Amino acid sequence: MAMEFARFTVREGAEAKLVADRPAMLAALRSRFPACLAAYLTREDDGWWVDVVLWRTRAEAEEAARLITTVPECAAWFGHIAESGGLRHAEVLDAWPARQAQINNAQPTR
Repeated sequence: MAMEFARFTVREGAEAKLVADRPAMLAALRSRFPACLAAYLTREDDGWWVDVVLWRTRAEAEEAARLITTVPECAAWFGHIAESGGLRHAEVLDAWPARQAQINNAQPTR
């Protein structure tokens, strides 16, 4: 497996739309690139966002990165992005997958 890290800022006033449009964008992404296994949208304390995507293989992640703008829903979603902080890929060497019940019952740390 491989992880993809896409760092970016969001256009002023577009944060809610970016989040609202995400399910349709991910559905189109997964339809076009079935090697996409999971995706997590995060926001860092400094205001930058990081989209963390799990792929079946690094080659499939890199292929999707090359072709992503050919998916209309993805290209439209990218319109919410103000600045790109780059795209990186890393191979997963070890993993501990949490079961969905564990995720749903997790208590936030303070």
